[in-house]
Amino acid sequence: MKFRDMVSMSLANLFHRRVRTALTIIGVIIGTCAIIVMLSLGFGMRQSLEDMMKSMGDLTVITVYGGGGTYGSGGLDDKALKSMSELQDVAAITPIYFLDSSCITVSSRKYQFQAMIYGVDMDTIETFGFQPEEGSLPGSNFKNTDILFGSNSAYDFIDSSRRNNVRIDPIPDKNGEMPKPFVDLMKDQFTLNVNVEDSAKKTRGVKLNVLGVLMEDYSKDPSPTDCIFMDVSYAKELRQKYNKLNHIKNDDSSDSYNQIIIKMNSIDAVPNAVDQIEQLGYQSYSMESERDAVEKQLRTVQMILGGLGAISLLVAALGITNTMVMSIYERTREIGIMKVLGCVVWNIRAMFLIEAGAIGFLGGMFGIGISYGISAFLNSLAGKMAVNGGGGMLFSTGGNISIIPLWLVFASLVFSTLIGVLSGILPANRAMKISALTAIKQE
Repeated sequence: MKFRDMVSMSLANLFHRRVRTALTIIGVIIGTCAIIVMLSLGFGMRQSLEDMMKSMGDLTVITVYGGGGTYGSGGLDDKALKSMSELQDVAAITPIYFLDSSCITVSSRKYQFQAMIYGVDMDTIETFGFQPEEGSLPGSNFKNTDILFGSNSAYDFIDSSRRNNVRIDPIPDKNGEMPKPFVDLMKDQFTLNVNVEDSAKKTRGVKLNVLGVLMEDYSKDPSPTDCIFMDVSYAKELRQKYNKLNHIKNDDSSDSYNQIIIKMNSIDAVPNAVDQIEQLGYQSYSMESERDAVEKQLRTVQMILGGLGAISLLVAALGITNTMVMSIYERTREIGIMKVLGCVVWNIRAMFLIEAGAIGFLGGMFGIGISYGISAFLNSLAGKMAVNGGGGMLFSTGGNISIIPLWLVFASLVFSTLIGVLSGILPANRAMKISALTAIKQE
């Protein structure tokens, strides 16, 4: 018997018993939908987590803190910086050196800057993803006096000639207009003076060159908002000068960094780098470590959801087996005649397997289509809840809570077809063993 003939006979038999075939296919549809929708919710939760974590910070960035280490003082010094720069897959590394307004004064006329000043490696600014709102980022040939302002730094200048209302708060008025700050960051001239406690001593001001204003981004560390970025070597030099002028000795902070920020080439390189940093005795933090912990929980949830869907498909498999067994009882005489006419027993087996596989295939096809409809409905519902501000974290991200990847579609179709074929093996083997003479006598 030709394969084409076996397929046509199998399909004809399925459509001959439409109601029973339809009910069996519905069972497969329910099982397929359960698996796809359950897994799609897990994928949606994972994507929402990824989007949330990315909005909170760069997953490839590691922040290293002091308080330990194998370099004597336990701080983050140049030796620690060099050791960490030699880690594999490091895209960029910069120390962070805190310099507040008690050490130096940045001013423009009578207006003085009153916020944090960070010393960083200026040539790594672009690699770490900082973006200019105005002006430009420093190139490789920057000068010590080159600085970058944070997005909100114009409102961090106070009027030193006043006793009251010395600051302009960045609060919009009734018309939504922001008040004009004391200074224009890109147009005004700024000078830097090292502070001296002895009022009789005065230091000569240094003119600063403003390269640009950084775009607001609270996911960055340090955040380029209320601050000034300058070269780390120059920041350390200013601290040492301040200590000298004010006769401060044994100041360990002048030689150590407050933090070290490392950007890796990929997310996969972060765990290994964190392990090596911890082996050096330093504490570190990365968004990837938090994401990994939550992902482990999500994988458990996905396995549970997929298991619930698999139970539904298992019930459908039992339905297919029952349908095929009933078909054998009804077609016993037909099987006997086929054997008497010389039909090979393997052809008989193949016919029943084709029927069972067709049920699984059709159920999978319809199940996939219905799953897309359910997924679209859930995403629409999530979108409405996000607009209304309800639904918790899962709905507040504004993304899809149900995501059906293309590989899941093909895998579900293959799986449902395979379930059908496997469910038909036992009935097909039973059909092969039916005696031709006994089958012909069957009424």
